[in-house]
Amino acid sequence: MEHPYLFFVKLFEMIGFGHFAHANVHVVYAWVVMAILIILGFLAGKNTKLIPSQVQNVFEVLVSGLEEFMIGVTGEKGRWIFPLVATIFLYVFVSNLIGLVPGFFPPTANLNTTLSIALIVVPFTHIVGIKYHGIKYIKHFLGPVWWMIPIIFPIELIGHVARILSLSFRLFGNMMGHELVLGILFGLAGLFFAPLPIMALGIFVALVQAFVFFLLSVMYLISAIEEAH
Repeated sequence: MEHPYLFFVKLFEMIGFGHFAHANVHVVYAWVVMAILIILGFLAGKNTKLIPSQVQNVFEVLVSGLEEFMIGVTGEKGRWIFPLVATIFLYVFVSNLIGLVPGFFPPTANLNTTLSIALIVVPFTHIVGIKYHGIKYIKHFLGPVWWMIPIIFPIELIGHVARILSLSFRLFGNMMGHELVLGILFGLAGLFFAPLPIMALGIFVALVQAFVFFLLSVMYLISAIEEAH
C-alpha cells in the first residue's frame, strides 16, 4: 500500500537515499523501531534507582510481568530463553504501534519483517531442543513407535515448516489489514476523525498480536524442552 507521506522516507530523500527508502520502507522503519527501543532501554537503565523514574517503572512492570508469565509456563529451566522472547515481544509491539503515528509505517505490515522474526524463533527452538536432549531430540520427530516413523517424520517436518508460515503470515496479515482499513478510512473521511475509533482499536490489536507472537514462541520452546512421548 502506497502511503501519501512517510517522514523517514522523506528524510532519506533529503540525504540522497530516496530510492533505497522507497524500495525498503520496512527496513527504514525497522531501524527506527530499533533506535526507539535502544533509546528507551538506555533511559530505563540509566541511573537505576530504588524509586524508579517513569520510563524505568514502565519497563520494570512490562518486563517483570512477561517474565513471571513465561516462568509460570516453562518453569525455571526456561528463564535463560526469556531475553530472546521478551526482545521479540517488545520489537513486535513497538513495530505494530508506530503504524498508528501519522507519517510512520509498521515494519510488521511487511512479510519480509515477520518472516525474518519467524526464522529466528523456529530454528532456535531446535537449538534449545538439542541443548536439552542432545541427539535424543530426534525422538520429537519420530512418533511413539518405530513402525510409524515413515508417516510421522514427514508430518512433523511439514508441521515445523508450517510454524514459520503461521507466525509470519498471521502477524503480517493482521497488520497489513489494519493499515488498509486505516488508509481507506482516511481516504474517505479525511480530517473528519472517522478513523479515530479504528486507530484506538489499533492499540489493542498491536498489543494482542505482539502477545500472540510471544505466546506461540514460548509454546514452541516448551515443546522442544519437554521429553518426547
